[in-house]
Amino acid sequence: MIQYAVFGMGFAFAAAAQPGPLQAFLLSEVTRVGWRRTLPAAFCPLLTDIPIALLTLLVLKEVPGEAQTFIRLAGGLFLLYLAWVAFRDWRRNAIEAGAPKGAAPSGLLKAAALNLLNPNPYLGWSLVLGPMTLKAWGDSHFAAVVLLAAFYGTLVVCLALTILLFGTTKWLGPKGRRALLLFSALALAALAVYEIAVGVA
Repeated sequence: MIQYAVFGMGFAFAAAAQPGPLQAFLLSEVTRVGWRRTLPAAFCPLLTDIPIALLTLLVLKEVPGEAQTFIRLAGGLFLLYLAWVAFRDWRRNAIEAGAPKGAAPSGLLKAAALNLLNPNPYLGWSLVLGPMTLKAWGDSHFAAVVLLAAFYGTLVVCLALTILLFGTTKWLGPKGRRALLLFSALALAALAVYEIAVGVA
């Protein structure tokens, strides 16, 4: 039982610590609207991974190459959109003070959409978490629950800590935060190009 909890926490920490589209998006949102309005986005895996897990466990034993290509291309296009939004706000100097009151749910929905179009959760479930969940389920149903609770609990906490860490950018002042917003836009654009390039390769 303990080994499943340790595995779940370790895999979640690795997933949250790895730089990627979600982390770049969180940096962009924190810079634009502040860490408080961005914090709900830490729960996006709880929304998106349910259909991903069901799709992987019930339909896909391995994600086929065609599906990976489609997901990467769609994810790349969505990343380009997020990069454009960040760049637009950088040009307008719309940081935190100009954020709409509905920014928190909007950020959560954007993060959820980004995660659904990100191939990493599909690959993680089909290649790592899915087989381990089936193995744990074979040992005992409770072991599978422990594994998933450890994974998603750690993942949400790590994402929330990432948002809080990004939130320290407020001490940089308006110019520093505006520079970070431009950096996040460029990072999102670079990740978009990478996703599209891998998808068409």
